Amino acid sequence: MGALRDAVADLADDVFFDLLESESAYLYVVDLPGVTDDSVTVEATADRLVIDASREKPDAGEYSYVEEHRPTLVDVDLPLPDDASADGLEVTVDRGILEVVVPREPERYETTIDVAEGRGRRAATDDDAGGDSTTDPDDPTDPDTTDAEPR
Repeated sequence: MGALRDAVADLADDVFFDLLESESAYLYVVDLPGVTDDSVTVEATADRLVIDASREKPDAGEYSYVEEHRPTLVDVDLPLPDDASADGLEVTVDRGILEVVVPREPERYETTIDVAEGRGRRAATDDDAGGDSTTDPDDPTDPDTTDAEPR
């Protein structure tokens, strides 16, 4: 019986959840036995899903507790995927099963940009002899040669 108690004690800190995904959202399914919609709050930050829940301890009736491993307060801190949006969460709880729908942000990093053929700002002509200077040393009005000192 001692091994069973040790195994049960190890489970006390574990929160069982599934993370599912679709093209537009993620779905967290979290087991929170005894939790109702009045006893749970869900918050999302930029990278975390924070769940605070409480449950009432049932009346043991003719029994008395030998050990308690089901907490009455549960704090769950789950990571959010990189493309999850903290805005627009949909949260439901039914018979101790909490479902949180987290929208996905539109893809930000994969954008196709059409490239048009043309001459850029520094387009060279076929007549250029390979020089990259656009100044004319014989033009006295050229700003690059006006203030130049003779060599």
